Amino acid sequence: MITAGAMIFLAGCSGNDDGGGGGRATETAAEAPPAQVSLAVADGSADVSPVVPLEISVTDGELGDVTLVDGAGAPVPGAVAAGDGEDTAVWTPETPLAYGARYTLTASASNEDGEEATATSTFTTVTPARQSTPSVGPLDGQTVGVGMPIRVFFDDPVADKAAVESHLQVTSSTPTDGVWSWLSDSEVHFRPSAYWPAHTEVRLDANLYGVHFGDGIWGEKNRTVSFSIGARHVSIADASTYQMQVYDGDQLVKTFPISAGSPDNPSYNGAHVVTELNRNRIMDSSTYGVPVDSPNGYRTPVEYAVRISDSGEFVHAAPWSVAQQGNTNVSHGCINMSTENARWFFEFSQPGDVVEIRGSSAGTLRSPVYDWTIPWDQWQAGSALK
Repeated sequence: MITAGAMIFLAGCSGNDDGGGGGRATETAAEAPPAQVSLAVADGSADVSPVVPLEISVTDGELGDVTLVDGAGAPVPGAVAAGDGEDTAVWTPETPLAYGARYTLTASASNEDGEEATATSTFTTVTPARQSTPSVGPLDGQTVGVGMPIRVFFDDPVADKAAVESHLQVTSSTPTDGVWSWLSDSEVHFRPSAYWPAHTEVRLDANLYGVHFGDGIWGEKNRTVSFSIGARHVSIADASTYQMQVYDGDQLVKTFPISAGSPDNPSYNGAHVVTELNRNRIMDSSTYGVPVDSPNGYRTPVEYAVRISDSGEFVHAAPWSVAQQGNTNVSHGCINMSTENARWFFEFSQPGDVVEIRGSSAGTLRSPVYDWTIPWDQWQAGSALK
């Protein structure tokens, strides 16, 4: 049995001195009121979350022993801590309770006269129709650029977004004003109002075990991901001037001539986030819906390909367009560079770096990582906790 000690104590009645010895003696001899114990999880409760607080309230007494046993009668290790109220405590197990299991909570308390009162509740935790663990990016231990949001992907649509979002806790060594925003029913991202501060340590605690996502789907387990923000690499690719300026922190380190998307295939405007680096890659128009054997189709090997969107846009070597780089846009939407310049940019880049494309005749980027093209007020409105 687990002894709470003098966790909660409310004194019983005491007499008032009316100046007469007889009255005082009579009141001193009065019995202390009986202790009362109540449990927040009522006896017979079913479908209880395995992480629900097991709250205990005591009046007119001192909390004594608190025990929890499973369906086989085996003790469940745990401890008592003070609750939110003056007369409450919470018993917390050392490890979370199981799904679909039966438990019995027993708590006792004694009044000033040592008389004991006991309360017991037998309850059953929920049996999920399904359990789910979302995927998370960046990965644990990864270093990424200042533009990489935290992305959480669910296998099924989340019906109770507020419940899930409230259990996704982000902390960082440099505090930010970051907010979660739901981009769909099964995907939520976190970012600050501006790019992450460079050289920041970030931690996501996805405490989703015991959380009901809605529609009978419950969190399978908790997960923690820690990652680092590296150096600030933000490049400006201007399709109207045919130049790309590369910044390392606040310092302009390179200016490259480029050829962006042609008038028939313009590059998208907006902040693009580097997601992938390929030393060699086959550019295949069929990956974004244009058959290779169509008039606008192609299948071309390239070097030093830095992916900046899932809409088919890369910064890559294009030796065939060197004559147009710096004066004409002729690509299918990519940023063309000479092989030498593309190699330098490839070696400089990391996932999460930012390439801001400007001056194009196309609309604004729409890609799986288009977070920075969304105005901050709209981003905040995408939170389920707004």
